Formats: sequence, C-alpha cells, structure tokens
Amino acid sequence: MTVDRPWRIGLRSFALGYLALLLIVPIGLVFFRTFEHGVGAVWESITTPAAVSAFWLTITVTAIAVPLNTVFGVLCALALARGRFRGKAILDAMIDLPFAISPVVVGLALILVYGRGGWLGDLPFQVIFAVPGIVLATVFISVPFVVREVTPVLREVGDDQEQAASTLGASRWQSFWRVTLPSIRWGVAYGVVLSVARCIGEFGAVSVVSGKISGETETLTLLVEKRFQNFDIAGAYAASALLAFIALGTLLAMTRINPRREDA
Repeated sequence: MTVDRPWRIGLRSFALGYLALLLIVPIGLVFFRTFEHGVGAVWESITTPAAVSAFWLTITVTAIAVPLNTVFGVLCALALARGRFRGKAILDAMIDLPFAISPVVVGLALILVYGRGGWLGDLPFQVIFAVPGIVLATVFISVPFVVREVTPVLREVGDDQEQAASTLGASRWQSFWRVTLPSIRWGVAYGVVLSVARCIGEFGAVSVVSGKISGETETLTLLVEKRFQNFDIAGAYAASALLAFIALGTLLAMTRINPRREDA
C-alpha cells in the first residue's frame, strides 16, 4: 500500500499537469488577455454588427443542424440496435466517417457536389458560399454524436418492454413514444449536447463552403480567424472568449446530464 500510494500520486500529478499544460493554461491566458483592458472593451468588441451577425448565424445553423441530426440519430440508432438488414455493418462504419475525414475534405466534397458546375448541376438556389452550404457542412460533421450515444443505450435496455407493449395492443408509434424514448432520453440529451458543442465550434468545413462573407456567411469561429489575421488581437480574444463561455455552458450541461444518464 505504501508503495502504491506514491505511484498513484505521481500518476495523478502527471495527468493534472498534462491537462493544465494543454487546456487550463491556454484557456486561462485567453480569458486574461480578453479582459485585461476591461469589460467595456470586450462588450464593444462582441456587439459590433459583424460579431452580432456571426453569433446569430452560428446559433441559427446549430438550431437547424442539431434537430436534424437528433431525428436521424435516433432513427439510425434504432436501425443499428434493433434492425436486421444487409449493409448494416456498412452503415455502422459510415456513421464514423466524420471522425475519420478531415473537415476541410468534407468542405471540398460539398463544393464538388453542390458548387457551380458540380455533380448536381445548377440548383434553383445557392448552396455553396451561402447559409445552406454551412448547414450541410455542419450537419455532416455532427452526424455521429447522437447515434453513438443512443445505440449503446438501446442495446443495453433491450426490447423486452417494447415487445410487452406490442402484445398489449400498442402501435409502433405508441411503443416508441411511451416506452423506447423515455428509456433513451438521457442518451439523446447527451448526444444533443455533444452535437451542439461540435456545431458551434466547427471551423474547417465551414471555412471552405462559406466564402467568409462578413455579415452573411461568417460564423464565430471564422470571425476569430478574420480578426486575428487582421491583427485585431483584442477582437479575436473577445470572440474566442464568447466561444469559450458557450463551451463552458455545454460542459456544465454535460456534467449535469451524465449522472442522470448513468442512474437511468
């Protein structure tokens, strides 16, 4: 026991030091540099027309992408956990494509498909360098999260309760709404929180398909890059701090959901 204790203390110290070096210190410096000139300067920076437009575009894209991926994620999880069909392994592997493919490659692929002269030809509305392109890129990047959180829960709870509801005369919709959904609600909630965090912080794919048009197709992450490249360091830090506050809110939501998810 006396030999193991120093080893445990050393291991914990190494883990905490590693996290501090990579996460806590850089984020702390961002907040320090953000507020070193006072709260008023930060407020002026994040309330400019460009910053307000970038904030609301980020929220709008997230509000579209997350519900779409939630519905798809639950249906896909049901198919993977309950279904028996050819190509199930292929579908399971394809869900993880956004984890394996660089977001920049995703953006280039969307341009090849939806861009001018792309595979789909001339569409009646603009996709690339417009909001629809940003939404498509964000949806693709955030596809796996709900699926990967809900599928294990469905496999763990099994389908005994669903079969019992069916024998009592419940339709498939009633069985899903009254039996399946309550049993997976915390898995869905956790996947939604992860999707929100991924959508808000997406940069690579969005930077390729957006065109970075100020006031039109510029999200918060793109605003940070633009201000930094224009040597507006204070403005870049202010926008980064806003993203960090959103991330901290997401982290808080995850910490509140996870215990309930484990107890469910």
